[in-house]
Amino acid sequence: MERKIKFVENEYYHLYSRGVEKRKIFLNFKDYERFVAILYIMNQKDSFNFANFLKSHKLNEIFNEDRAEPLVSILSYVLMPNHFHILVYEHTEGGISKFMMKVLTAYSMYFNIKYKRSGPLFMHPFRSQHVSGESQYLWIFSYIHLNPLKLMIQDTPKSEVVRIKSTEDEFLKSYQYSSYLEYGGEERSQSKILDRSSMPEYLLNLEIDSKRYKELAEENQIIEGYPQ
Repeated sequence: MERKIKFVENEYYHLYSRGVEKRKIFLNFKDYERFVAILYIMNQKDSFNFANFLKSHKLNEIFNEDRAEPLVSILSYVLMPNHFHILVYEHTEGGISKFMMKVLTAYSMYFNIKYKRSGPLFMHPFRSQHVSGESQYLWIFSYIHLNPLKLMIQDTPKSEVVRIKSTEDEFLKSYQYSSYLEYGGEERSQSKILDRSSMPEYLLNLEIDSKRYKELAEENQIIEGYPQ
């Protein structure tokens, strides 16, 4: 299938993909941690052999590994049970396509071996949206970081929604599989995934919390064509 979006150097893109047939792609915390590690180490022009690395290292030691020149700058991300979102900046021609091929291939191989399955794990091709302009950028940046809140209201009685909403910021701070914590000032080993040097100036001094994200999302409205 020919891609509708043509990637251009020095531009921002929202990348996302779901499991085939909307299946879950993360079944436990080890799966999430593996994908996070892949986001870091596969973002380089050189190849990397995970199997060889794990013969003598623990998974979380991956963030101590030096990398070759990165393929893209990752500005934000979130992993959800059956999909993920990544906001990137493309530096060189073909960087996004190479990066996503390496990430999706590496994780699919891991998942299929672990769970004794075969065939594609992700929908093909991965989805993308060109992010142009401050309003669109602020909306998708907020959307990505607010995504885990969907998990708070799943299977929750309506009578409890008000109580749950009062702890949204605490929930986002406890959710380990997104870049929300980094933008709240926390430094973790996986913080190396992000390259904030490519962020637009209007975001550099932005105060981050769930309330501000919601304000940004509402101010800039939902951009037509984005996934819900």
